[in-house]
Amino acid sequence: MSPAGKTKPPFESVLIANRGEIAVRIIRTAKALGIRTIAVFSEADRDAPHARLADEAHFIGPSPARDSYLDIMRLIETARATKASCLHPGYGFLSERAELAEACKAAGVVFVGPSPAAIRAMGDKSAAKTLMQKAGVPVVPGYHGERQDGAFLKQKAYELGYPVAIKAAAGGGGKGMRRVEKALDFDPALAAASREAEAAFGDKRVLIEKWIESPRHIEVQIFADTHGNVLHLFERDCSAQRRHQKVIEESPAPGMNEETRAAMTKAAVEAARAANYAGAGTVEFIADGKRGLRPDGFWFLEMNTRLQVEHPVTEAVTGIDLVEWQFRVAAGEPIALTQNGIKLSGHAVEARLYAEEPERGFLPSTGKLVALQFPSGDGIRVDTGVEQGSEVTQFYDPMIAKIVAHASTRDEAFDRLGHALKKTLAAGPKTNLAFLSALVASQAMRKGEVDTGYIERDIANLAPAHAPDFSAAAFAVEELVRREGERLRQRARRRSSEPVSPWDQTDAFGFSGARETEIAVRINGEKTKARVTFGPGGVRASVGGKSAADCLLVDMDGSIVAVIEGHQTTVKLEPAESAQDDQAQSDGVILAPMHGKLLSLPVRKGEAVKKGQVLAVVEAMKMEHALTAPADGTVAEVSVLAGDQVKEGARLLLVEFTLATVPEK
Repeated sequence: MSPAGKTKPPFESVLIANRGEIAVRIIRTAKALGIRTIAVFSEADRDAPHARLADEAHFIGPSPARDSYLDIMRLIETARATKASCLHPGYGFLSERAELAEACKAAGVVFVGPSPAAIRAMGDKSAAKTLMQKAGVPVVPGYHGERQDGAFLKQKAYELGYPVAIKAAAGGGGKGMRRVEKALDFDPALAAASREAEAAFGDKRVLIEKWIESPRHIEVQIFADTHGNVLHLFERDCSAQRRHQKVIEESPAPGMNEETRAAMTKAAVEAARAANYAGAGTVEFIADGKRGLRPDGFWFLEMNTRLQVEHPVTEAVTGIDLVEWQFRVAAGEPIALTQNGIKLSGHAVEARLYAEEPERGFLPSTGKLVALQFPSGDGIRVDTGVEQGSEVTQFYDPMIAKIVAHASTRDEAFDRLGHALKKTLAAGPKTNLAFLSALVASQAMRKGEVDTGYIERDIANLAPAHAPDFSAAAFAVEELVRREGERLRQRARRRSSEPVSPWDQTDAFGFSGARETEIAVRINGEKTKARVTFGPGGVRASVGGKSAADCLLVDMDGSIVAVIEGHQTTVKLEPAESAQDDQAQSDGVILAPMHGKLLSLPVRKGEAVKKGQVLAVVEAMKMEHALTAPADGTVAEVSVLAGDQVKEGARLLLVEFTLATVPEK
């Protein structure tokens, strides 16, 4: 990972046109090479670590990415004003936009990435697959053409045979992708995929492909320079996915034999040559998981013309700093190694820690990170762009960190990662930490038998609906009551004539003998009762019949978050005078599941609706989330308009259920 030892920096300065952990990652290597680092930040990122760690940082615009990180002209103006020698796009955002590469060239700023022609050749998935077919690289059967009318695409799906995949032609990462099982579902799936593709990539075109059953996602890291050298840095297995987005990545791929590796890496190098490529890239393949990894059992998916999120596992097993190579190739230097000089050492695995709720369909979660601690030690690497106190907002991808483990064997790497996850603490927004621990420990993952559908099939075991931990809640109640008692005693001393509070009626805080009372509390937002006993031994509480069990307590805005094994239970005292009737939050109230934009509202007040009918679609992080009617009924109230920005928990609609169909609690 250390720089190659050349004394002269490849560039004087770099403008990093990105944010978060990838911006921090680029800053680390750039500084090691002696390159002056220039960060950009949006309104939401004024206090972000990447802006603070760079040698200088410049405001780029409002919080929405389209007004800041996706604004090419603002980036170019900043690059000119700061006299940046080069611009590194990171990944995501504009990293695969030929327009940015062209704008850099016009401004005299080197783009750290491939040529605009190569980006366009690989960025259009349909055109890329046509190019790959000409180069002799195997591709998945499907329609990759320009014709986009729905009836024609539906006919192509019929000819392929269901199930099929609808995919965005201009991008990847699971955005604009739908699996369709039967013709009846094709039209709404096509409409949703097109909308999502346009929101994510500014291009609503799609392609249709045969769905490969039990698919494994294997990708090859390639690197090319402007001197005709094209190398591979072995493969990564990225089959552990949720919602078509990667969760766990590892290198090398489990079950990979030398014959298949040779065929796959050769195809990846040929793909890069066909695109006249230079820089870092990833050629992604899909393999038939049912039949194992075979030289004749994989097909080209796409080529990503940028660095990948999962690049640390390749760096771990090869010892090569890929960001350094990007800088040097962009500066016109030849790659320093030959193919034989790149060696595979041990095994590496990466887990992506997200602010999301796996038990609720991986809905993104937002909020302040009130606690954040990462593990350290031999073989552990953590890449992050946030810190304790940072805000996870609705505007950007909710990834908190990447936790990477490297060891001499696969079993040791997974053991090391599992231990590291147990040492990780993240509280505030909900996270997938407990889910990651379960996934890493699962039998299928440990045996290397995971395909891209595994998480969805086993989600009930990997992310069970997690009821509030009443023992943890009772522990939090004890702490809150102790604090409240101390606060009241101090206030009583200051203002002895003033009534203390409704708590005063128990006289519990000054009582020397045992006394028991019930108090109202909110646990994860739901009101319930806690039984509290005051006595010589101090405060003791029970909730739901469970006594307090020791766990980690974290303060959060008047509440306490009790954290145990990655799960969070939020507890708040509910003073008697402010207790409210919660009946308003009946089963008929449709609430926003997360912060986001109300993309569509296809029902009106007074309209009859059927169980399962879509009532609203909320967009967050460029992914759509449909809210459906839990039972037959009539829309009694509409509280919002399509296009509104809504907060998590905001009231959207009220449905009065038909008496016979009221959903069971």
